[in-house]
Amino acid sequence: MSKSTGNLRWYERVPHPAILIFCLLIVVWVMTLIIPAGTFDRHEVNGRSAVIPGTFHLIDAPAQSFLEIFHVVPLGMVQAASIVIVVLIGGGLFRVLEATGALENMVGTLVKRLGSEHPVPLIWLMTFVFGALGVAVGYENNIALIPIAVLLGRAMGGDRLVGTSIALGGVGIGFATSPINVYTVGVSDQIAELPLFSGAGLRSVLCVGALCLLAHHTSRYMKRLKRDANATLLRDAEDEGSSLRKPLADYRLNGRDYRVLGTFVIGLAIMLYGVFSYGWYIDEISATFLAIAIVAGLMARLPASKINAYFFEGAASVTTGALLVGLARGLQVLLEQGQIGDTIVHSLAEPLGHMPVLVSTLAMTLVHSVINFFIPSGSGQAMATMPIMIPLSDLIGMTRQTAILAFQVGDGLTNLIVPTSGGTLAMLAMARVPYDVWVRFFFPMLLQAFLLSWVILAVAVAIDWGPA
Repeated sequence: MSKSTGNLRWYERVPHPAILIFCLLIVVWVMTLIIPAGTFDRHEVNGRSAVIPGTFHLIDAPAQSFLEIFHVVPLGMVQAASIVIVVLIGGGLFRVLEATGALENMVGTLVKRLGSEHPVPLIWLMTFVFGALGVAVGYENNIALIPIAVLLGRAMGGDRLVGTSIALGGVGIGFATSPINVYTVGVSDQIAELPLFSGAGLRSVLCVGALCLLAHHTSRYMKRLKRDANATLLRDAEDEGSSLRKPLADYRLNGRDYRVLGTFVIGLAIMLYGVFSYGWYIDEISATFLAIAIVAGLMARLPASKINAYFFEGAASVTTGALLVGLARGLQVLLEQGQIGDTIVHSLAEPLGHMPVLVSTLAMTLVHSVINFFIPSGSGQAMATMPIMIPLSDLIGMTRQTAILAFQVGDGLTNLIVPTSGGTLAMLAMARVPYDVWVRFFFPMLLQAFLLSWVILAVAVAIDWGPA
């Protein structure tokens, strides 16, 4: 599938993601010189810092020298250290699991029983499985499952993008449209003083519809690959590895496989219990991954030296993606130093009050999409924007429930492509899929999801969706 330089398609000429992110650093630096620094006054809401509407004011902030473009890179690496570490340890974990053969035997057995000649039903099934994980479990909490889906996609005869779409796309869409999203809907409901997770019915319609669009998008790509393997968006080197090593008929699970897979499942269960019961986050997830790798290796009766070698081999394989997470975090550091984030939020929110309700509702999703580049945290964006958007919605006749859904759509869907989303870059690193290739593949799906969301929002405006 190799091509000469002259025959490369336009998206195959796109520079390395690190070059793209560095170019964005230059753009953001220029923005800090042009956009005046400003801030809102803030107060504490349920232990979190939230803006006070109507308090925006300009402030003096030190000019960012050109050297800051380089300085924020190591600062970003430090701030993103926990995510960088979970990617490296996750890569090590899955190399150990891969070495035991348990994952390959599990996936091979599954595909053998369901059939690889007709992969579309399996794509739909697994898209909804990962979507349910995104709805109920969260986003970064599912990092560990990404390589399993990549292996599944390869076993069905696809490339790395197939499994990445099923897992990253499924988790991301599920999280973005979740009717019970603690980080976006939950925080916004508290700010808007609405019943927790109210409006779940219409949100569920959006969630199911968006997952159907994703399953269809992935299936179409898979069918193109079945017709012509050269239709892959990946270069040869980017699609190496993660293939089944023997015919499907030869796959079956043995006692050792059950011990290893049992260790993995129990480890994930402990991790999720800690997340929901004790507030565990990235550092605790990393520790759990490390423990799973060691115990799973021992369950497979691998020598300690082999476990060690496989673990570091796996960590090395995801180093590029892990470092991209830190590089992208430099964008946020530069924005924070320039103190232009609140100025951007204020400037984008103010015009919404002068538009018709339906237009302002749809525009609100785009406003939140832009803000999401600068504030990629769902709960962080909720605390920064919803104290402004909720009173604004009251003034223009938009129900608070509709305003929250507009925020949820704009924040959640763009998480899947913005380079400042550490979780997305971490999962792409685990899948070993380049960021630029993922954007090329997923962007048409993103447009479809937005169109569906706008239809649902138009219905919400038409029925005066409440509670108000």
